[in-house]
Amino acid sequence: MSASVHVQKPGWFTVNVMNRSMAFLVRRGFNFRGGRVLAVRGRKTGEWRTTPVNPLPVDGEQYLVAPRGHVQWTHNMRAAGGGELRHGKKTEQFAAVELTDDDPVKVAVLRAYITLWKVELGVFFKGVTPHSTDDEIRHIAPDHPVFRIDRTS
Repeated sequence: MSASVHVQKPGWFTVNVMNRSMAFLVRRGFNFRGGRVLAVRGRKTGEWRTTPVNPLPVDGEQYLVAPRGHVQWTHNMRAAGGGELRHGKKTEQFAAVELTDDDPVKVAVLRAYITLWKVELGVFFKGVTPHSTDDEIRHIAPDHPVFRIDRTS
């Protein structure tokens, strides 16, 4: 785990309108760029915590990227070691493996994520673009946890 504590908390509109709307649609089976509802057991309460996410396929693997940094779901994921991805009535259990900041796969995953989501989420990556060097991406890597999803069901 990175020593960084970088977090960009979402505003009221994102939490109360965007996230709730996306989660509502995904729970009903709508698909927006592969969106899923991530469910992870809380590290303190043990209760399920949910948030909408967009798993990212890269080279035959699936990843979860935290564009806002070390947010609650990333802390819970580290503690739980996995969770569920929900879409409509379908639930997939998975184990999660966090990529280290010096893993070259993390650079490739972050580049792919920034390429796909640059318009919506580019502000979270401190000016790094799909055309940035590997060193520039490695520089922001500690601020953005990346987990490989290993499906167990």
